[in-house]
Amino acid sequence: MASRAALAVGVAALGVIVYITLAFRKVQNAFRYGICAIIAMVHDVAVVFSVAGIGARFFDWQMDALFLTALLTVIGFSVQDKVVVFDRIRENANLLRKLEYEKLVNHSIVQTLQRSINTQLMTVEFLLLALALFGGVTLQEFAVILLVGLLSGTYSSIFVAAPILVLWEKREWTTWFGRGANA
Repeated sequence: MASRAALAVGVAALGVIVYITLAFRKVQNAFRYGICAIIAMVHDVAVVFSVAGIGARFFDWQMDALFLTALLTVIGFSVQDKVVVFDRIRENANLLRKLEYEKLVNHSIVQTLQRSINTQLMTVEFLLLALALFGGVTLQEFAVILLVGLLSGTYSSIFVAAPILVLWEKREWTTWFGRGANA
C-alpha cells in the first residue's frame, strides 16, 4: 500500500506540473507555478501522513485503500485550490502590471480568500466534521483524514504556495538559506 501511495503521489505531482505549466504557458516562468504547487502539495501529503500516523498509533487506523482514496482526494482539492489562487495571480498580473509582485500576489489571495472559505469551510468541512462525529467507525478515519487534509490544502495555498512563488520571483532565497542578503 505504501508503494502504491508513493507511486500515486508521484504520478499526481508530474501531472500537476505538466498541467499547470501548460495552463499558464502565456505567463513568464509558468514552470515555477507548477513547482510551487507541488511543494505545497508535499506539505499537504506530509500533514495527511502525520495524521494517519497519529491515528495508527493511538486508534489502530490502517493505511488501506480507503486511506489512499482520502490521500488522492486531498491532493485533488489541494491542487485545485492552488490553481484558483495562481489563476487569480495570472489574471491580476495582466490587469495590474505596475503593482509590485508581492502586493499583486497578496491582492490575489485576498480576492480568492472568501471563495476558499466558502467552498472549503462552509460546505466540505462541516460535512466532514458531521461524518467524523456521527458517521460510524468505518468512515471516521476517512472523514478525519479528509477534514485535516483539506484544511491543510487551503492553508498551504495561501501560506505556502503563494509565498514560495513570491520568494522565487524576487530571488530572495539566499536570505532564507543562510548566505545573507549581500551574497
